[in-house]
Amino acid sequence: MILEIKDLVFGYKDNEVIKGLSLNIGGGEVVSLLGRNGAGKTTLLRLIAHFLKPQGGTITIDGKPVGEMKLQERACCMAYIPQISRSAFPYSVRTSILMGASNRLPFFRTPGRAEEEAVDQIIGLLGIGKLAGRNMENISGGERQLVLIARALLQNARLLILDEPTSFLDYSNQIMVLEKIGELAARGYSCIYSTHNPELALMHSTRVVVMDGGVIRFDGAPEALVGNDVLSEVYGRKIDVMRTERGNIVCVPQ
Repeated sequence: MILEIKDLVFGYKDNEVIKGLSLNIGGGEVVSLLGRNGAGKTTLLRLIAHFLKPQGGTITIDGKPVGEMKLQERACCMAYIPQISRSAFPYSVRTSILMGASNRLPFFRTPGRAEEEAVDQIIGLLGIGKLAGRNMENISGGERQLVLIARALLQNARLLILDEPTSFLDYSNQIMVLEKIGELAARGYSCIYSTHNPELALMHSTRVVVMDGGVIRFDGAPEALVGNDVLSEVYGRKIDVMRTERGNIVCVPQ
């Protein structure tokens, strides 16, 4: 799967938020979006998911414009996972995951054996079997994010779009969610997510995209930020990006 964004433009009234942005994402990539509030990160994710319509430029998946896809077709290509999701009803984890099959089932048909078996496989893949019978309101924020990812996988979505997936999570749950995303990428899934935590982005991404004022200031592997001043320039304070003795890429604000 190849997501291609070319010369993308979008604005609200007199405020141009995305300014001629171009970006390609292939299978197996984990792309993190960094930047200050108002940089355009969330707007870009919502444009990719087609919640917003571009005012200029194109967004395609495997060469087909996202805007020309029917809803069910888009659901089989991509899944948008918000920061917080609350259910109006006390669904179990397993039932919540099964809802991901709705994009390919005829009206009034309930999930059958094939869907139940697919849920079993996905639950095993994400290591959340112990949660299956629990109520969605009685699990942690990190576990809830994994359930939403499981639902996306049942859609057969190959592109996961996550808006600040680690917000409101403790440090352990942040790492858990990003590690699972990395495992999915190793299986060929693609992921693009926004974050306000450069340290986690450097540790758990194959690519880092730094946005500022609706444009991309940097796009490359985390190690390419070592010795680069772009984070300092974007965030307005000195940030040193360095490699540790173990080979990890870390950032240290001064």
